[in-house]
Amino acid sequence: MPVSGLPPYDDGNIFARILRGELPAKTIHEDEWAVAFHDIAPQAPVHVLVIPRGRYVSLADFAGKASEAEIAGFWRAVAKVARDLGLEQPGYRTLSNMGENAGQEVPHFHVHLFGGRPLGRMLSPAEG
Repeated sequence: MPVSGLPPYDDGNIFARILRGELPAKTIHEDEWAVAFHDIAPQAPVHVLVIPRGRYVSLADFAGKASEAEIAGFWRAVAKVARDLGLEQPGYRTLSNMGENAGQEVPHFHVHLFGGRPLGRMLSPAEG
């Protein structure tokens, strides 16, 4: 059942196709909960995507429908990937976009890991 206000999951999205092995990815981590791979258009020296194996449109969908084990396993995978990539020092950024206004391009919940350089402010100060 979809979380209220969210579109149904689209099995044709690029991440679903990567999970099924229909499209290649530069995979750096796989376990029963998540898959992590390098972004094809990196925005920082290190730019990795971590996606859950389940069919979730967004963070709201994931938080509302995933089991406790899926949620814990996914976030542990995010932390492990960051650690394995040596991003803990001097630091890294995690980002998850939800919806059109946030710039979500793929309707499958995912987390971006950015690192390898100073990343600056996340957003410009609000105007007005």
